[in-house]
Amino acid sequence: MKKRGRGIGSYLYGVGYGFNRPDHSAAYVEVADDGTVTVLSGACDLGQGSDTVLCQIAAEELGISYKDVRIISGDTAVTPDALASTASRQTYVSGNAVKRAAADVKEHFLDLAAEILRCERADMVIMNGVVNCKTDESKTLKFSDLARQMHQRGKQSIGFAFYDNTTADVDPDTNQGDAYSHYIYGTQVADVEVDTDTGEVTVLRIGAAHDCGKAINPKNVEQQIEGGVVQGMGYAIMEEMILKEGKTLNPSFSKFLIPTFQDAPEIVTYIVEDRDPRGPFGAKGLGEGPIIPTAPAIVNAVYDAIGVRITSLPITPEKILAELKKQTIS
Repeated sequence: MKKRGRGIGSYLYGVGYGFNRPDHSAAYVEVADDGTVTVLSGACDLGQGSDTVLCQIAAEELGISYKDVRIISGDTAVTPDALASTASRQTYVSGNAVKRAAADVKEHFLDLAAEILRCERADMVIMNGVVNCKTDESKTLKFSDLARQMHQRGKQSIGFAFYDNTTADVDPDTNQGDAYSHYIYGTQVADVEVDTDTGEVTVLRIGAAHDCGKAINPKNVEQQIEGGVVQGMGYAIMEEMILKEGKTLNPSFSKFLIPTFQDAPEIVTYIVEDRDPRGPFGAKGLGEGPIIPTAPAIVNAVYDAIGVRITSLPITPEKILAELKKQTIS
């Protein structure tokens, strides 16, 4: 017999290293004489999309098109340190470094633009690749032309910034305090089907609502949520590490199953944009967050379906059948 159930899992997660552990990043932003921009960041893109996001942040801060920005990342020969791509920190920490580096070089550009256009410095803005004087709309200058002038006149066309996200530790006596600079939140709802004859659990659908602050790239946010859901599902029902006396007994990866594309359920994402004023354009982190509530939601859904509580992961057919047998005997 197949029975269906629904479960909910929620979480909060501190972004960054926290607890007074060094958490910083640096970046360079350089404008070439044709107006194209190169970002240099030590942030390593492991597939999470940080290269794309950092280029978007630079483009937005400079007021130019994203297509005019490229990035050199994770190259120890030329890029400044951004620490590890972990703790869901790169959008927030390296994003702030890139934003500040872009703002640094922009200041030099606007100084020259004010001189060329004979405008007050405070009235200068860059939008859509054009430098404008807010008080006189007839005074404009293409960003690419300004870049050429910067180079021809020997002006500084590179910016640098260092962003420190290190937070104070909690009180050693009470364990109270803000160990992290900010937190992300999320809730997931899982629909499952449990075969009471075989013990097999099938995840049918997951709804995932996550707070990431401002979504710099909504498609990127969606893929991170979906990837986290599938990883969490593997943790919940597949990935069993067999240990005995400190030794791993799984003979190979063929005996350590992870979800494939065919195993992925229907995933419905809901992006919650609760902006952090300290983040780049209000962004927070996300990365690992969507993994966390998946397993609890599935465990609760299994309980809802068959009335047994599995207390160790993964939820294997053997565990399901053993608990159902206990239920029958009692």
